[in-house]
Amino acid sequence: MTGSRGPAFSRRALIGAALGAAVLTSAGAGTAHADAPSAQRRAHAFLAAAMDAYPDHGSTRLAQSYTDQAGLFSTAFTYDNALAILALLATRSTDGRARAVVLGDALLYAQEHDPVHDDGRLRQAYNVGPYTFYDGSRQPDGFVRADGTVNVGTQFGFTGTAVGDMAWAGIALSALARRTGERRFLDGAVRIGEWIERNGRTEEPLGGYKFGVNGANEKLPFTSTEHNTDLVCLFGRLARLTGDRVWRARRARAEAFVMKMWEPSGGFFYTGTNDGTTINTSPVPEDTQTWTHLALDSRVHARSLDWAARELAVLDHAERRNSTVPAGQSYEGVTFSSASLLANEDAPIADTQPKPDRNGVWFEGTAHLALALRERSGRGDEARARRLIDSIERAQDLLGGGQTVGGRALPGRCGIVAASSPLDTGFGFGYYPYRHTGATAWYLMAATRSNPLGV
Repeated sequence: MTGSRGPAFSRRALIGAALGAAVLTSAGAGTAHADAPSAQRRAHAFLAAAMDAYPDHGSTRLAQSYTDQAGLFSTAFTYDNALAILALLATRSTDGRARAVVLGDALLYAQEHDPVHDDGRLRQAYNVGPYTFYDGSRQPDGFVRADGTVNVGTQFGFTGTAVGDMAWAGIALSALARRTGERRFLDGAVRIGEWIERNGRTEEPLGGYKFGVNGANEKLPFTSTEHNTDLVCLFGRLARLTGDRVWRARRARAEAFVMKMWEPSGGFFYTGTNDGTTINTSPVPEDTQTWTHLALDSRVHARSLDWAARELAVLDHAERRNSTVPAGQSYEGVTFSSASLLANEDAPIADTQPKPDRNGVWFEGTAHLALALRERSGRGDEARARRLIDSIERAQDLLGGGQTVGGRALPGRCGIVAASSPLDTGFGFGYYPYRHTGATAWYLMAATRSNPLGV
């Protein structure tokens, strides 16, 4: 979330994270890249490698979110693993379904074996393998500790519970329930929905559902358009799967908040509110434009895709200041938010991190946009989406080589980097050219035309 009257916040940063489309120029525009089926297979191979990085630490496991080079060690974000489930199901393969079930069961295990709470919550992230932290302390466990509890990501403070993370986990579990018919997945999704109702519902003027809790279990005051968009999907699915009308009312409440964030004069959605009364007007992020379309499929609000494609368009190449793109290559797409385009290129995003490139491509968001354009299916939308997907597939071929997960080499040319160059989100954290489970999952969903937010 953002604030025009104070610091900007985001689901990824607040509770613990450390960290018309542009037309291609001649720099790299003709670079050869693999055919789409091969690119999709290699993306699937990355998700498998991220899951299998710690074979000596049990079969109950989550996928590591970033390659080792990102410096987050074996961190597995709940959000990324929910996306991995949805992407693996989208591949429609036997192996994809089997792996999705493994990840779903791990989320259910985390609900049942939290070291502190017994209320169905999931934390922002977990450790899934051993490592030595920066201060020399040893983290020896896998996802499941010797005492049976899950290994919460305390080293980086990833101990809070965000409504958005919970919603995506619930969406993933509901998808597993529909695909497998197994009741345990629906029960887990319902438990998530009930936690959100108890801990997120607000009677403030703007309504909706608030941000969640921090690691000390203190409720956070912010309300996010992104989170409430996620809830439109989750609550809608729970209404359909359970037949209980209470979920329809809860969905309507989340949707009403989202609609209050619409700016008709500009054709975009604001990010939310810090106090439940005043709408934050800056920065404006990409995901509130694309996810709203994927969840609502509203013709009235479909202009948000044009706003994102036009106002957040970037083209990254080696001649750009602070770009890390190799010579002769270029990548088009969108950046994270309106603030990313105004980043201070003279200062690093955080200590020990490189300086940002204002034109760094956020590949996860670029995949959101490609999928949303395909869903809208208006004049020229498919061609625009295909161009964005081509850029992502080229990045998989050429960026992030030599990176590892759990100290193990990855299969060749597999997995999408989070960003083409370091970029500042404007929300207190950045994205970097490290292969990323979340970006790879969104690419697979865009490539296979699989809408994770559809009811």
